[in-house]
Amino acid sequence: MKLYQETIEVQADATRRIVDITSSIQDIVARSEISTGICNLFLQHTSASICIQENSDPTVLRDLERWMKCYVPEDFDWEHDLEGRDDMPAHLRSMLCGVSLQIPIVAGRLALGTWQAVYIWEHRARPLRRSIVVTAFGEGK
Repeated sequence: MKLYQETIEVQADATRRIVDITSSIQDIVARSEISTGICNLFLQHTSASICIQENSDPTVLRDLERWMKCYVPEDFDWEHDLEGRDDMPAHLRSMLCGVSLQIPIVAGRLALGTWQAVYIWEHRARPLRRSIVVTAFGEGK
């Protein structure tokens, strides 16, 4: 059994709150030299999330953002507002989407489907730097 770990940092910008990190994760898997195993992703934050979603049609990501704004609005009477009115909704959104993923590694690559990509979803109104611990483990090449 082989184990490899790296931490990467990602920052969204004002116009792209959902950032595709698939190629960065795949690069780490390639450096790990693991041919068969698991890639674990852990986002070290409570107001952003990590998810697998469609990578073909950008309207999917826009619809997800619109849905989330509707179901977890910022203009609710949240008690927790020390870091701004977007902070508590960001915590709830993160809880709904999650902060970790496991993806199989097959033949040295992430075993994602044809239309799947890995995204960091920033739930705060201002872009923040986010850290993701990437751990690959399994049988080496």
